[in-house]
This record gives sequence, C-alpha cells and structure tokens, in this order.
Amino acid sequence: MILFLLDLFDVEGKHLLLRMAGAALLSFLLVIALGPRMIRYLLRRKIGDRPEFDHADLNDLTRHKSNTPTMGGALIVIAIMASILVFGDVFGPNGNMYVRMSLLALVWLGALGGIDDWLKLNKAAGKSSRDGLKSWEKMLFQLGLAVLLGLYTYRYGSQSDIDGTNPAHNLYIPFWAGYIVLSQLAYTVITVLTMVGFSNAVNLTDGMDGLAGGCVIIVTFVLLVLAELVGVVSYSQLFNLPLVYGSVEMTIVCTSMIGACLGFLWYNAHPAQVFMGDTGSLPLGGLIGYTAVVTRQELLLLIAGGVFIMEAGSVMLQVGYFKMTRPAKGMKGRKIFRCAPLHHHFHLGGWAETKVVTRFWLLGIVFAALALASLKLRLGG
Repeated sequence: MILFLLDLFDVEGKHLLLRMAGAALLSFLLVIALGPRMIRYLLRRKIGDRPEFDHADLNDLTRHKSNTPTMGGALIVIAIMASILVFGDVFGPNGNMYVRMSLLALVWLGALGGIDDWLKLNKAAGKSSRDGLKSWEKMLFQLGLAVLLGLYTYRYGSQSDIDGTNPAHNLYIPFWAGYIVLSQLAYTVITVLTMVGFSNAVNLTDGMDGLAGGCVIIVTFVLLVLAELVGVVSYSQLFNLPLVYGSVEMTIVCTSMIGACLGFLWYNAHPAQVFMGDTGSLPLGGLIGYTAVVTRQELLLLIAGGVFIMEAGSVMLQVGYFKMTRPAKGMKGRKIFRCAPLHHHFHLGGWAETKVVTRFWLLGIVFAALALASLKLRLGG
C-alpha cells in the first residue's frame, strides 16, 4: 500500500529504508498498544497456561507461572501481517510473490498453533478430552505448507546467471565460495527441512520468559542483512553471493518480525505477563526458515540460529539416548540432560531463569556474528 503511494509520488530509489523502518515501527507500536487489551481479554476468558513437566523439581520452579495468559502470539501474527500489508509489495499484478508466500506461512502456521493452544487450554479446563493436536497432525500441516512453498518458490525463482546457472536454485555453503546446483526435488526437500525444523525449534525454545522472542530478533537481524545483500546487484557481487531477484522485499518481512518481537518482549520479559504459545512460535520459526530459503542461505541459518539448533538437538539427543538405553519397552532409560530442552537443564542446575535467558541471548549474538563474518571468510572466493 505504502509502496504504491511512494511510486505514485515518484519517490524513486529511496523508499526501501523508509518502508523497513515503518514496518518495524508499526508492528512494534501495534503490539505495545494492543498488548494490555489482549492480556485483559485472555485473563477474563481464563486462557492461561499451566506448565507441567515430567520433572517434579522443574514443576516446583515454574509453579508461579500457572495461569499466565497464553496465545499472546496472536498479537505478533496480527502486527506482522498488518505491517507487511501496509509496507510490503503485496498488492497489484506485479506484487512480490516471496512476500505473499510469507503471508501465507504466517497465517497458516499461526492458525495451526492457535488451534493447538486452544485444544490444550480446553483440556486443562476440563472442556475437552484432547490435549492439543497430535504430533503427526501438526507435522502433516507443516509439511503441507513447506512442500507448497518449496515447489512454488522454486518456480517463481526461475532466472539465469551469466554462466547459465540459476542462483535462486543453488545451495550456498558457508566458508566456501562455491555452490551446489539443486533439482526441484532437492530444493523442496531442503525447504521442508528448513521450515519445519525451525518452526519446531523456535517452539521448543519458547520455554522461558523472553527467551524465544529475543533469539528470534537476533536471527532475524541476520536474515535482514542477507535479504538486502542477495537482493541488490552491487552487494551480491561484493560479497560473492547469489543475486535473487525480488528477495530484497523480504527485508520488510524481517523488520516486521523484529518490531513485533520487540513489542512482545515488553510484556513477555521476566516476569512474563503473557506467553506467545504455539500461536506465535510456530509462525515465527516458519518465517525464519522461509526467509533463509528465499535468500539461499539455509546452511548459514544453521550457524546464525545456533541457539535453536542447540535446543532442538538437546531434545533429539535426550529422546534418542533414553530409548537406546532402556532395557525394555515400558521401562526407563538413561538421560543425558537433567531435562530437555537445554534451557531447562541449566535452570535445574541452579541458574536463575533470567541468567539462562541472558546467556542464551549472548550465545545467539555470537552465533549471529559468526554467520555474518563467514560472508567474507570464504575459501575459493
């Protein structure tokens, strides 16, 4: 919408930075303005979380969080959507398809997370027998979205470089100036792994006040830089990165996410007044994954999103080791961590919740800096 008006008044070549700032500011202010009303509504409807873990000590540590409003991620979804619609290149026959697909992912995963949260809350209130969606149900809808976006994004990104290859279809490897040419099948598989993996990784990280939101901001900043670099000819040549036409518009998606998460931290910082729930964590992770796919930096995301990788990896290690070491089905196996995801391990080890969150944020900044530094530390370039 704003893009149309800027073009109408011929504000040429200078409106991207203005739109990025506007998107961040609008999403931030929307969350700040709507937050108190949303919290009051959730409290009135008794839409509160009751954390329950398979660990008595952890239940004791988190008992004070009982009945804290959840599904606050709806605020994040609304704010991001509004900012993209106002400042993104969405409307008209030549609207940016990457941005449109981002909106689809936001709504799809936000609705999926909302349904899951609602079922869990109804179960806790004795209004339903279902404790959220089953794992395979969530996975099915996540896979469906990722396959759809993978196939469509591959087709939309059809272009040719001077050497006859398609930079929008290649897989770029950190610390190496080369790339791997992907078929449509391989591209779609990588899209599925990236989107589904990070959607669930952010969901697993969302277990302490401000933890997921702060880490999302850090990773999204890296993606914001990448979207700018691969979307502008001079920058892509300077850093020997692929030129992906239209990807620069993903900067609007990134700044909308950053603004919304900053606003949400206002209410989610310790002690949290509201939790984002699956309603917020699933779409945020999905958008992180999709932005990495568009910018062709799926492998670099593994570095930038190191905290999310640690959190998801700790769960997989814990579950896998537990199953491997149990003597027989139905019996207990051994554990690597006191409790997974990893932030609970440190919490049970005596770290205060605020210390865990702050240190994980610092780790996130280190991973982000390493990811950005790798752009110039590349062999063969």
